[in-house]
Amino acid sequence: MYYTTGFSRLEIQDLCVLIEEIRSSIPEADRRDWPPILALGNSVVITLTYLRRNRVQWELAETYGVSQATVSRAITSITPLLARALARYVPTAEELRLGRQYIVDGTLLPCWSWASEPGLYSGKHKTTGMNVQVVCTLEGELVWISDPVAGARHDVYCLDQSGVLDGLTPDAWTGDKGYIGRAMVTPIKKIEGVELLDWQKAFNTAINQTRAVVERVIANLKTWRILHTDYRRPLGTFDTTISAVIGLQFYSLA
Repeated sequence: MYYTTGFSRLEIQDLCVLIEEIRSSIPEADRRDWPPILALGNSVVITLTYLRRNRVQWELAETYGVSQATVSRAITSITPLLARALARYVPTAEELRLGRQYIVDGTLLPCWSWASEPGLYSGKHKTTGMNVQVVCTLEGELVWISDPVAGARHDVYCLDQSGVLDGLTPDAWTGDKGYIGRAMVTPIKKIEGVELLDWQKAFNTAINQTRAVVERVIANLKTWRILHTDYRRPLGTFDTTISAVIGLQFYSLA
């Protein structure tokens, strides 16, 4: 079970308890129950497997001996419950400490190319998706992830929209060239036709080596394959799915 979901049996049981608690707080008219044939336990395992591996729903249906529609209902009911139940584990921007050194970077969470949503296309990544900002410490501790923004937007726009820098002095933060102008430590930008001096090249190398930490943190986040390969469910469910995975990531680190 661990190798398909990333969680032990005891952790999954704990998730079931959290889901039951949050479900009981939802008005009965607004509840979306999981399929009775699967019960809560199997519905959670199927949803975790789907999020961790981004498996095709027909494959999961075959594994559990149910229809694809049943698997879809399980994922549809459990995913928003996970997002709500695990919100308590997700740090907010207000929890970032003034004066502490952080590293920030943006990453694209890919999805299908919906023709009705041209704002999803990222020229930088040459594909469609949603942009999130990831902040970690110099030691590689994940401390914050922003809400998703349409992929056509640049990293600095997404960071500004998040409000994470409000009330902070980010002069101890490190970012790539996309964050120039936000008072962070960033690489020196090369002017066309002018070579960088040796000390400037050495400085940029040092910054890039420091930034490698956040790239590893992002790679670890994307072991949730639903954030690494194209999202196939309706676009309107993507935000909730991202919130659920972020909650699961911080839950696993708690």
